[in-house]
Order: sequence, then structure tokens, then C-alpha cells
Amino acid sequence: MTIFFYILIMRKMFYETTVVGALETNCYLVYCGETRECAIVDPGAEPERIFNLIAVHDLKPIAILNTHGHVDHVGANRDMKEKFDVPLYLHASDLVLLENILQSELSFILGARESPRPDKFLEDKEKIKIGKSFLYVIHTPGHSQGSVSFLSDSFLLSGDTLFCGGVGRTDFPGGSWLDLEKSIKKRILTLPDETLVLPGHGPHTTVGEERVSNPFLR
Repeated sequence: MTIFFYILIMRKMFYETTVVGALETNCYLVYCGETRECAIVDPGAEPERIFNLIAVHDLKPIAILNTHGHVDHVGANRDMKEKFDVPLYLHASDLVLLENILQSELSFILGARESPRPDKFLEDKEKIKIGKSFLYVIHTPGHSQGSVSFLSDSFLLSGDTLFCGGVGRTDFPGGSWLDLEKSIKKRILTLPDETLVLPGHGPHTTVGEERVSNPFLR
């Protein structure tokens, strides 16, 4: 079923990207072009790099958004929270991952700190106001039970659900290939072909490109 809340309006949302940590996680700053209010999406490591990008573009953080609870996407949550004192959002199904990030063998390598508890749990089809526009929440389980994607007026933040030419791993606790396949085919590939896909790792792509050429989706 096509995501009913996809909106075709004049573009108001923009993004900046910085690659952080040993696993090269894409941290995104999604912002309103008019007000400069922004959401920090998946601050996985190297908080100073993220702080610098925010300052360079004169952005005003209003939220921290996690696409899921794996350590390489949440390792700098506490740094963002302490610096900007803004609410943290995560899907409830990934709370157990967030609470155990320091048990990950990657936590030391990434310099991860214990994450604060989310201020709000994300819900499917919820919209998050950023300046004069919104991000829409799409629950896309499979890589983890609480994985979500965020849809703007022109791009999709897919976390570790869908990559350029690939898909997220499902061999971690809470992963499911059946759920992942359903999430991608029923909730992402139903978006317009021109929708830009911004994944949690690697280069960007489009919905149309992945529908045609992604070897995992044939």
C-alpha cells in the first residue's frame, strides 16, 4: 500500500551529512531552510564533528532522532543531549538495545557513552515538526524490531533498512528477513521513484534505482 501521507510540496527540508566512527555511520542534520531548526539523526560517534557541522551551517537543534538502537547509531546521544538539551526519540521496540549499548564490543572502539532514556517513543505515521515542515515516521522493522525510516518532502532517511545496492543485516538479535523484506517492499518501494534514499551507511540512492537494480529485492 502506498504510504498515504507522502506529500508533494515545495521543498522545505534540507540535510547535511557527516560520516562518523569506525563503521562510517552517516549522521544527518535535517533542517528547515527557513527557520534553521534541525533534527540530529543517528549521532553514532565523534560528537565534535557533529557539533562543528551544526555551527558551520548555523543550525538550531530541536531533537535527536535514532533510526534504531544499535551502538553505531546512538553512541553520541548523550553528547548531543548534554550540549543542546533537546528531546531524544526512539521506537519503543529498540529500547532494550539502547539500554545495553555499552555491552557491545564496538562501544569502546566507537567511544560510545551510555545513552539517556528516550524522552518520547516514536510511533508509525507520526509526524515530527521541524521548523515549518515535518518528518514522517515509517516503522520499518527487520534490521531491528524498532527500526524506523523518516520521510521528508523529498527524501527518505532509511537507517540500516535499505542501502544503495544492499539491505540491512538480519542476523542480530531482533532481526528478521521476512520483516525486512516486507518493510522495504510495502513501505519504501511504494514511494515515488524519484524519492532520494539516504541510508545509514554508504552513498545515497533512489527508490527507483533500488526497485530496478537491488539484487536482494528480486
